[in-house]
This record gives sequence, C-alpha cells and structure tokens, in this order.
Amino acid sequence: QVQLVESGGGLVQTGGSLRLSCVASGNSFVMNSVNWYRQGPTKQRVLLATITSTGNTNYRDSVRGRFTISRDNDKNTVYLQMNNLKPEDADVYYCNAKFTFPGEYYEGEYDYWGQGTQVTVSS
Repeated sequence: QVQLVESGGGLVQTGGSLRLSCVASGNSFVMNSVNWYRQGPTKQRVLLATITSTGNTNYRDSVRGRFTISRDNDKNTVYLQMNNLKPEDADVYYCNAKFTFPGEYYEGEYDYWGQGTQVTVSS
C-alpha cells in the first residue's frame, strides 16, 4: 500500500506564487508517472501537468509557462511550482500517481490520489 499526502496550499494575491508538495509513503513501492489536477467546475477533474518516471513533462495550455512540475525521487516527493497566479486558478488541487510494487506477482500499475489542497487567489 501507499499514501499520498499533499501540502502547500493557501491564500495568495494575484501575481503571487505557491509551491505544492505531494509526498508518497509506504512499503516497497516505485512511483512512476505523476499528475497534478485541479477540481474544475464539474465532477471530472482537470489535468494540469504530468511528469514521467524519467522527468519528461507536459502541461495544459492555460498553465504552461506559469506552472512547473518536478520530482525528487530520493524524497519520494513531487512538486508543483505555481507562479503568476490568477483568480481563475483558485481551486482544490490534487496529485495523482501510478505505482508498481517490486516483488508483487501482479506486474501492473496501481492508481492513487492525494486528499487535495486548497488554493485561494485574491483579486
């Protein structure tokens, strides 16, 4: 099993910055690709950024150039650096990651979500 714990949300003014963190913990796991989402206006969450196990990244057009996803594999941590924040960025942000477990008979990936962290941007 594995758990994802998010932190770093809060209140900032328009144009400010925040860095979100997502820490994985558990036994004998390998964290593969990781995504950052925000809730959006519906039940279907909005994909913002992706980072692969080798560090390749991809971004939604609306955040490209402002947000940066990164990872520290030694700390089992993924970050989302958010700069030049806008009021429309205010939302609940989630990390989502794919894991494998060495030694397990099943070789497929498991999908885990963090609990979410609130970002508020004042206008």
